[in-house]
Amino acid sequence: MAKRTTKKPSGKKTTKKAPSKSKRPVSAHRAERDKATSDAINKLATGVVKAAKAKAEPQFDVPTRAASNTKWDKKAGILRMGDAANTRQLFNLGQARKFMQTLLHSKGIGDLIEQNKTSSLRGMFYQGLHTIEGTKEKTFDDQTESDSVLEDLEVALGSLREELHIFAKKRGTMVGNITVVDNGDEINCRRMGTGGYAIPSICEPDVIQFKDVKADFVLHVEKDTVWQRFNEDRFWEQHNCILTEGSGQPTRGVRRLLHRLNKEHNLPIYCLLDCDPWGHYIYSVIKQGSISLAFESERLAIPSAKFLGIRAVDYQRCGLSDDVKIELNDRDTTRAKQIAAYPWFKDDKQWQKEIKQMLANGFKMEVESLITKDISYVTEEYVPARLKAKDWLG
Repeated sequence: MAKRTTKKPSGKKTTKKAPSKSKRPVSAHRAERDKATSDAINKLATGVVKAAKAKAEPQFDVPTRAASNTKWDKKAGILRMGDAANTRQLFNLGQARKFMQTLLHSKGIGDLIEQNKTSSLRGMFYQGLHTIEGTKEKTFDDQTESDSVLEDLEVALGSLREELHIFAKKRGTMVGNITVVDNGDEINCRRMGTGGYAIPSICEPDVIQFKDVKADFVLHVEKDTVWQRFNEDRFWEQHNCILTEGSGQPTRGVRRLLHRLNKEHNLPIYCLLDCDPWGHYIYSVIKQGSISLAFESERLAIPSAKFLGIRAVDYQRCGLSDDVKIELNDRDTTRAKQIAAYPWFKDDKQWQKEIKQMLANGFKMEVESLITKDISYVTEEYVPARLKAKDWLG
């Protein structure tokens, strides 16, 4: 019987492998942008170190992301962030945790830039997650806490999330008369079958370029279920448009893509949303921007976007049955009144009439309710008629 032999350990020391750098080429614009972000992170860190060496309390300012620090720019038609800021201090018990979290994520972002890699919001949560030595305290309780700190860093560093090399979960789809160049790969959105092109969370010009744009307009619908009907009926082909959906409240990636199509190709944006306070709010965010992201309004908001429906008058105008009515609850009513008081809706007679009519009806309606007329009523009759008559709210 042959003897079994085993190899002895070589005794060589092993060293931790350094994080690999991405082989993805960096454009001149991207390199310049990365340097500016890195410089901002270094400035933040240097300020903390200098204060510590001088035996002073380390602190830094973070612009306030709240309604109280949001201003309505009527001339531009967008929301803007004001100048108010909160000072984040290390020795303040109410701020020390966020102080630590901010520096922790700053380090993680710096590593991503150095390695020329990106990470998801979820990835950043886990990248910074650990138990502080000698305690039972975790650096983050959940991803919501982590996401909030990353948004703070955006405004504190003067850099967009995309410039921090961070992306969010894909949510949104596109099909139609356009070709997209996504990170060097050409994607013909006329040949996407039933699934469509998944809109990424990073839609900046150095990642996404548009080619062969032949469409006359963009129709953005609220939900995937409605989008599927329009795609199956080849609405985008018959009416020479681009069809997008945001799966409810559209992500920054979807809003950025719509903004670019509007600004760079002068395409009108029509929004087919539900007749309820949430559909109205989605339109408001697409058109004017949002309070929490007011610092990004110039690259996300589309002041010329139009609300195509569904409208409060459609119950009678379209001859819908009582089955489509969804009774407004107290939360709906309160939210509707809040939206009616927004500065950009407050002086708009059409919007005041629309919201008052919905409240008077006492019920809300979804776009899907039009299926009670016919499965393709929304694509073959409702939207074509609204477009032809220019029957929308601006």
